[in-house]
Amino acid sequence: MSNQPYTYTTLAMYGNDKPQLSVHFHTSDMRVGTLLVEGLRPVVHLSTCEADVMISTTGGGPVTDQDVSLARELLDAATRYLADCERLRADQSSSDTTSKAVSETAA
Repeated sequence: MSNQPYTYTTLAMYGNDKPQLSVHFHTSDMRVGTLLVEGLRPVVHLSTCEADVMISTTGGGPVTDQDVSLARELLDAATRYLADCERLRADQSSSDTTSKAVSETAA
């Protein structure tokens, strides 16, 4: 199994429905940033050399209660993602250390 970084996008069209666009980032080579457009609307920007995703306010207008709610959901999701990454990385490091100790003992 290859763990090389990659990004892919898909666009699905189902009859007369709205198109469904999906962007999948499977890379740590990503830039994440924010900006404030004309002091009126915040933007979250995720990008790699292959794709960009920008999240901003409803209709590009002033901030609504729904926009604040979405921002909280993004923060909660990012916090969970960080916790999962830290926990899994610690588990991997612990497993790597145990495997090395077993190999050295067997030698």
